[in-house]
Amino acid sequence: MKKALPRSVLSLKLRLGIGAALLGTGTIVIALILYLGLNEVAERLDTTLASENRMARYANLSTQASTLLVVATEAVQTGQEKDARMDRIGPVTEQMRRSFILLHKEVEDAIAAANALGLDEQSRHGAQSLGLARMEAMLTTTLDGLATDTRDPSSLKPYLDSFASSFEQLLSQAVNNEVLFRNNILSGIDALRRRLTFIAVGIAFATLLAVALFYFGLIRPQFRRLDHLQRAAHQIGQEDFTVTLPVTRMDEIGQLSLETNRMAAALLARKQDVAAEWARLNETIAQRTQELQAANASLAETDEKRRRFFADISHELRTPLTVILLEAQIGKKGSPNAQDAFATIEARAARLNRRIDDLLRLARSDTGELALDPQVTALSELLHDVRLEIQAEVDSAGMVLHVADMPDISLHCDPNWVRQVIVSLIRNAIRHARHGQDLQISPEVETARAGVSITDNGPGINAEDQPRVFDRFAQGQSATAHQGFGVGLALVRWVIEAQQGDITLTSPLPRAEALGTGPGTKISVLLPCARV
Repeated sequence: MKKALPRSVLSLKLRLGIGAALLGTGTIVIALILYLGLNEVAERLDTTLASENRMARYANLSTQASTLLVVATEAVQTGQEKDARMDRIGPVTEQMRRSFILLHKEVEDAIAAANALGLDEQSRHGAQSLGLARMEAMLTTTLDGLATDTRDPSSLKPYLDSFASSFEQLLSQAVNNEVLFRNNILSGIDALRRRLTFIAVGIAFATLLAVALFYFGLIRPQFRRLDHLQRAAHQIGQEDFTVTLPVTRMDEIGQLSLETNRMAAALLARKQDVAAEWARLNETIAQRTQELQAANASLAETDEKRRRFFADISHELRTPLTVILLEAQIGKKGSPNAQDAFATIEARAARLNRRIDDLLRLARSDTGELALDPQVTALSELLHDVRLEIQAEVDSAGMVLHVADMPDISLHCDPNWVRQVIVSLIRNAIRHARHGQDLQISPEVETARAGVSITDNGPGINAEDQPRVFDRFAQGQSATAHQGFGVGLALVRWVIEAQQGDITLTSPLPRAEALGTGPGTKISVLLPCARV
């Protein structure tokens, strides 16, 4: 008669089976939690990047709105007919409408993606869509006003003023909403990290509890052979998975030892995988945070340059307009020198028109377009125009401009661009070398090229700054380094080299060439001579 197996053997198998199932389930739960957590982090990061893309489009829309204001103001001030006026602003208007279409689509996508983020996020994106609609309606109202069949600037200017004040406010509100949304997403990522940490601690606690139950309910009452399993379980409980149990017999305990070895290896591999995934996650979060900080700094810098640009435009346009208004009032009162007043008005209006053309050329150069109209230009006439334009600024700065006699030489160049280049160089000297008082313009003549040099008696340019002084937005370390845009010399080099010319910088000057006691700076511009 066969002896029945002890119930304890079957009970041990059952308990060990339940224990293995629990451990396997815990491993699957850990993997599932990590998978879901990483997916949620990835979705939030994608949402954050989409928000950054929308902020970039808002920045582009701001640039287009600024361009529209400049072009429309020029068309209104010059009294253009309705059709000509609308043709001038047509390309910029089309660009803005395309930007509105793209932003509407991206906001709609964001609303759809915000379903998982709650009603508040959907409402915020809905408010963004409403703001876009208001900006688009404001653009339509402004265009309808500009399409009025009148040439009177006083009738058209209120539309531009209303657009400039209200549109920028709505645009800033939209950007602020995007920044708030992005920050909320980043806060959600941090909360998710804390939640995953809490879950991991809970799972670790549950694992330790299971090990303790194994030890007191199963391992301790067993044969001496189970002492090895006791030590192994303790090692696993301490998260030391380098366990190797001896397997001398393939009975229940031997099989348990073998499975324990396999389990320890799997847990070690899982621990290494989790550590690697966690390290990659932290690296990704740090990288995205750094990119967002850099984008914020870039947006702040762009906004500061935009405000400075509009301030300079206001100054450039206000000065000739003030003179025109004063002369007009004198003529209105019946001055005996009305002819002189009208001549002054005409000269100032021509100067204002030239300044607007200069601003438009600069705006086109910022978009990568450099339209040149090379002509045969006399060097002496070019310097005459330069002196007429800059003399008032030199006098206002308390400086003296010495212009040497120019040889009878003609250049092959765009006279408007070259005039603007030389004026920009002189303004740069006024800005940085005001205390030196003296400025000198001298001719530079070579075999097939000619031009001028602008020399000042200023503090000079540091040697470490000279290699990058012609870079865009580069500024040195002098006391006046943060005055102005920082784009003048970069644009100068672009314009001169586009006409097969050359520009060089010398600082400090040799004592024989210096204008005074200061180190001084000399910038020479050479352009091809015109063929006779």
